[in-house]
Amino acid sequence: MQIRLLGLFAGRAAPLGDGSRPSAIVKAAVPALTLGATGPLEDEQADLRVHGGVDKAVHCFPSEHYARLAAAFPHAPAAWGAGFLGENLALAGLTEGGLRLGDRLLVGDAVLEVSQPRSPCWKIDARAGEDGVAAHIDRHHLTGWYCRVLQGARIDAASEVRLQVVDPAAPTLLELLQAMAEHRPDPAHLRALAVPALTAAWRDKLHRRADWLAAR
Repeated sequence: MQIRLLGLFAGRAAPLGDGSRPSAIVKAAVPALTLGATGPLEDEQADLRVHGGVDKAVHCFPSEHYARLAAAFPHAPAAWGAGFLGENLALAGLTEGGLRLGDRLLVGDAVLEVSQPRSPCWKIDARAGEDGVAAHIDRHHLTGWYCRVLQGARIDAASEVRLQVVDPAAPTLLELLQAMAEHRPDPAHLRALAVPALTAAWRDKLHRRADWLAAR
């Protein structure tokens, strides 16, 4: 299936939900993004411990997931659609099952490297206006993913998107998410998933869990 760019999004940090905590999950459609090493220059992140930075510079989300979320939460006040969950790039034709760690997305003149899945948090429930959305996304592996920017460039809504597979043996994002969701995964499998393209935080998480399981 052809990969299509459905929209580009950017936003600024502002109070979310009860107003006690800031977030930049609320983003607006923009005609172009200037991608640098730490993300789009037009965008902002409220908590750099969990979003943004070199390893999580660009957030991509498959627009196909929105239909599933709308079906699962029909009474949510959320306006499910491209950009709603804070992604910078809304894509069609590519999901976690068809994307490997270290794969490259060539978006116009920019080169992005897939680095890890998104970890759903409280901001998703606050944005959707209903409890349980983040847990549903996590349980059904509808996370989207982060990318590093290997080659920065200015991209626009008409930019072509191409997938470049770097290592056909690398784990897919879905394989990684499924392994982490298992009750007692094989420790050797967890260690094998900790490939160099994966962010250091996720590699550490895999090794710590593998060590814990191997000791029991």
